[in-house]
Amino acid sequence: MSAVAAEIVPAAAGAGRLALLGTGTVGSAFVRRYQALQARGLALPDVQWLANSRTALAIDRDLALPLELARRAPRDGQHAPLWASTEGLQRGDVVVDATASEEVAARHEHWLARGVHVVTANKLGRGAQLDRAHAIAAHCAGSGARYGDSATVGAGLPLLSSLRALVAGGDHIHAIEGVLSGSLAWLFHRYDGQVPFSTAVREALAAGYTEPDPRVDLSGEDVRRKLLILARSSGLALDASQVQVDSLVPTALAALPADAAVVALEQLDAPLQARWQQARANGSVLRFVGRVDGEGAQVGLRELPADHPLAQGAGTDNRVAIHSDRYQAQPLLIQGPGAGADVTAAALLDDVLRIVG
Repeated sequence: MSAVAAEIVPAAAGAGRLALLGTGTVGSAFVRRYQALQARGLALPDVQWLANSRTALAIDRDLALPLELARRAPRDGQHAPLWASTEGLQRGDVVVDATASEEVAARHEHWLARGVHVVTANKLGRGAQLDRAHAIAAHCAGSGARYGDSATVGAGLPLLSSLRALVAGGDHIHAIEGVLSGSLAWLFHRYDGQVPFSTAVREALAAGYTEPDPRVDLSGEDVRRKLLILARSSGLALDASQVQVDSLVPTALAALPADAAVVALEQLDAPLQARWQQARANGSVLRFVGRVDGEGAQVGLRELPADHPLAQGAGTDNRVAIHSDRYQAQPLLIQGPGAGADVTAAALLDDVLRIVG
């Protein structure tokens, strides 16, 4: 086994090599699952390159040492862009984006245009600018490359596949609403008005349920991105500016650098305590919900009756209701774990296998 800083050596077209971008919790879980499936004898494309924001390594067989070297690589401020060495990739190869990087998401359409498949947990591809989402679709159609995004919403739950199947079958989607954030689902199942909300947020961060900066979840931005992906998958060309977002993050907390914000999470406690008490007085529970329909799109904290379909579930469960011509009297409900590195990594590998299988 060898692992050295290098660019990918071009291989024969259609060789189906794999480049993994990101060695954080999701990238590491991807490697563990890849190794487990490989040990079971499943045919997988070779991972020939692994990179994070500090280093890029060419891979020969085993992944364990390169992963460890990449995770320990120093932050010297002189690294090349995370995606730089992927210029050696060819048609039929697969880029796995296990980052949350805008810089990497901006490259998705370029890889697709060259016939390189993209599998991603990064919501900034189809969940950011509408022009980028259109470009991704156009380049897939033009080059025949495929875009695996099951891990972007619901950590691999059959949300996107169900929506796309309904639309392809001629169904018309009227509304989509749901608890789309596993971290916020966990927080509002956990929060009982007794333990400070900030304590629960730190627990969720330590468990890997939130983004590295939990304000991405608490601001509603993560849910907005997921709602945009769902809406666009149902045929609605929704722009980010059209989604009304009710952030949980006070203005003063939003203005702090990431490290300082984690220390100052107590700023969340009083507002959330007041909203919890009001909901309890009304016989309701709090859930953070995203909804899109013919009237618009909203993301924010809602009071729901305890027996409301979106109030059910437990832990990090996502729970999504799809209203359509086919499902008018009663919506199609999809529920399951919506956060965690292991389920996200499994969704990434599922997409890889669908593409290369």
